[in-house]
Amino acid sequence: MSDTDADLAPVRLPARDISPPSTISAQARQALAAGALAPAVIWPAADDLEGWRLAAAGSEAIWNPVAERLLAACRASVTTEQIGGVTCYVSTPLGLEPPARARVYLYLHGGALLFGDGIYAKAMGAVSAERLGLTTVSVDYRMAPAHPFPAALEDCVAVYRELLKTYDPAHIVIGGSSAGGNLAAAAALMIRDTGLPLPAAVVLLTPEIDLTEAGDTFRTNALLDVVLKGGLPTCNAAYAAGHDLTDPYVSPLFGDFTLGFPPTFIQSGTRDLFLSNSVLMHRKLRKAGVEAELHVWEAMPHAGFGTDDAPENREIDDELRRFIGRYA
Repeated sequence: MSDTDADLAPVRLPARDISPPSTISAQARQALAAGALAPAVIWPAADDLEGWRLAAAGSEAIWNPVAERLLAACRASVTTEQIGGVTCYVSTPLGLEPPARARVYLYLHGGALLFGDGIYAKAMGAVSAERLGLTTVSVDYRMAPAHPFPAALEDCVAVYRELLKTYDPAHIVIGGSSAGGNLAAAAALMIRDTGLPLPAAVVLLTPEIDLTEAGDTFRTNALLDVVLKGGLPTCNAAYAAGHDLTDPYVSPLFGDFTLGFPPTFIQSGTRDLFLSNSVLMHRKLRKAGVEAELHVWEAMPHAGFGTDDAPENREIDDELRRFIGRYA
C-alpha cells in the first residue's frame, strides 16, 4: 500500500469553538479573545511587486506608531550605525555595568522576511536590550521582494563578521523571532561553513525555519493561532525567489548540525502555527549532540501574547536571561 498523502486516512474534526483556557493568565486570555476577532491576512502572489509594496505600506501604518511608542518608553540609548556596510541600531540599556558590556546580542527582526525594517527593527532591538540587559545590535537587513535570498542572510553574516573585531565570539549571541529566527539559524550555519568562529549561542523564538511548512501544526493550529492564522507560502516564495526551499540557508531545519552548531534556545506555544518547526528543530539538534532547550508555553500563539502585561511574556525574558547567562 502506498503511503502518499492521498492514500492515508485523515482525521476529520467537527466544527467547534475553542475558548481561551483557564490555565493561562487573565491578560493572556484577553489577548487570545481579541486576536480571535481579527481577520486573517490575505497575502499577494509571490510575483506581485505592487501588491507587496502596498502590503508593506499597510504594515508600516499599523506597526510604526507602535514602534514609536515602544522607543519612547524604552530605557536604553539607541544609535544608528553602519556595521559591515549594513544599517544597524545599537541599543544599550541605561546603567549597564562594565562586565555586561563585554556581551552583545545580535538581534534579527521578524516580519515574514518582507516586513519589519526601519523603526520597527529599531524598537524591537531597544526592547530586547532593556529586557535582556544586554547591548543589542538590531540588523536592518535587506528584504524581499526587492532584495530576495540571500541578501538578508549575507547582511546578517556581514554584521557578525564585523562584530568579531570588537567582541569575543564566546560573548556574542545571535537571535530572532519568526523570520528573524530563520535568519539567526541560517546565519549560524553560514558562519560555520565559512570558517568563522561560532557565536556563543543561538536564540530561536517561534522560528520560521522550514519554508516548506510541512510540519503538523501548520494544519492543526491553522486559525487556532490568532496571531498567524495560516501559512506564508507566497511570502516564502517571494523571499526564496526560485531557490530550493529545502536549501539549509533558506530553511535551516534542513541543515546538517552534526558539523557543529551553538547551544540553542527555542521558544514556542501550544497554539503557535510554527510549533512543529520548534519541535522538529529541537529533536534534530539533540540527535546531532547539540545542547538545545525547547520551551513551550500553554495556549501561546505565534510571537507571544500580544499584550505587554501578560506574565507569560515576561517568563520568556526570564528564561532567555538565564540561558544567555549560562552560555555567554
